[in-house]
Amino acid sequence: MLNAIVNIFKVPELRNKVIFTIAMLIVYRLGHAIPLPGVNAERLREIAQQASQDGDNIFARATQAVAMFSGGSLSHSTIFGLGVMPYITASIIFQLLSTVYPKLKKIQEEGPTGRQKVMEWTRYATVILSIIQGVGWLSYIRSQGLLYPGITDTIGWWVMGVTLLTAGTVFLMWLGEQIDKFGIGNGVSMIIAAGILVGMPGAVKYVYDNYQPGVEGKIAPVGVAFIVVGFVIVIAGSVLLTIAQRRIPIQMAKHSRSQQAQAGGGRNVVGGERSFLPLKVNHSGVMPVVFASSLMIFPSILFGMLAQPLQNMELSSTWSWAAPVTQWLTDNFQMGRFPYIIGEVILIYFFAYFWITIQFSPEDMSKQLRDTGSFIPGIRPGPRTAEYLETVMGRITYVGAAFLAIIAILPMVISSYFNIPFQVSQFLGGTGLLIVVSVVLDFMQRVEANLLMRNYEGFLGAQGSDGGPRLRSRFATNE
Repeated sequence: MLNAIVNIFKVPELRNKVIFTIAMLIVYRLGHAIPLPGVNAERLREIAQQASQDGDNIFARATQAVAMFSGGSLSHSTIFGLGVMPYITASIIFQLLSTVYPKLKKIQEEGPTGRQKVMEWTRYATVILSIIQGVGWLSYIRSQGLLYPGITDTIGWWVMGVTLLTAGTVFLMWLGEQIDKFGIGNGVSMIIAAGILVGMPGAVKYVYDNYQPGVEGKIAPVGVAFIVVGFVIVIAGSVLLTIAQRRIPIQMAKHSRSQQAQAGGGRNVVGGERSFLPLKVNHSGVMPVVFASSLMIFPSILFGMLAQPLQNMELSSTWSWAAPVTQWLTDNFQMGRFPYIIGEVILIYFFAYFWITIQFSPEDMSKQLRDTGSFIPGIRPGPRTAEYLETVMGRITYVGAAFLAIIAILPMVISSYFNIPFQVSQFLGGTGLLIVVSVVLDFMQRVEANLLMRNYEGFLGAQGSDGGPRLRSRFATNE
């Protein structure tokens, strides 16, 4: 590992890319020090800190979701408060539209020109979504009395606040594109991962401050050991889930071609090589968890809005059950409760299969195999191959969704039943951890490829029999 880090700075081009990426991430973090004018930032920070101790608090879950999914931080109310969430939402919308709208899919298949056109539309949609989300967030903090009186009641302040939030999102979108172009790694993903990791020092500080053996309600040595061991196990499981593959054997058909030799000529038989088709166990990535976690916020809000009015109303005997039932639903659809966990698991499975349906096309894959003269041994090319690939993908998606569900519910279970604050338990699983693992692995892949291309030892390189670096690694095979 240390040799690989040293090798990075031996390659000028790679060194410049890494330094540029770090510089852009520093600029991103500096933006979080610029607050929105008119917002009582101190009071907002106090409320967010108090709410973070309560996993059932809707405000805490909303701010944590924004920070986790977008790299923003609404709890500090800065110009980068929305993060890149509007851009991610716009990208997902156009990605889904391309599967149901043939004209849009045809435009994307036109090559760089078509993709550039779709990207332009995505940017326009990002601005629109930023304005909508900005108005919604400012309206919420105004309703909570978190704005200074006077200037916040003017139209000019609303225009300024929405413009700053929108400009912050657009700037982060541009920053991500600059990392893609001049840096290394996926720019938007790097921004999101940086926003998640910045919360880790606070979690470590909380554990350190509350480590008081023998004091009731504080963290004991067993608790620290549980957190450390759990963190290592979950990280290992997340890495395995991210890189796990189901390898389908592929056989290339043999064919003969004329051989032009100096004497005799003849024909030469080529082909017949064996390879494999890698199918990722977690083909949908973190998207099922993102969608499931986002949707599970609404039941508790909806039931909470219904429960209070029903309790104050004088209902007839026929509807007397409505108030206690809505109150029970409000209490049990909070984070960490059993109905909430069951609902999230069901949604994770639903979105995992939904994402596979729109992203994985066994018919196209079967056609590509047939066009290249390849086939799966024992499976007839054509519809039978497509049917086989669809069956295999359905089975491994079931396993992948199960792993996703386990990692997603771990923070809630640990926070609810082990009395560990969510700001600590979120690093023992959940969407944020999956995002960080995926981004780090992608970053290592790109750095590894650059090092091996220049005959340097990479992160996973080993010494060969001659004492030199072994250039083949898990990330650099032709498998």
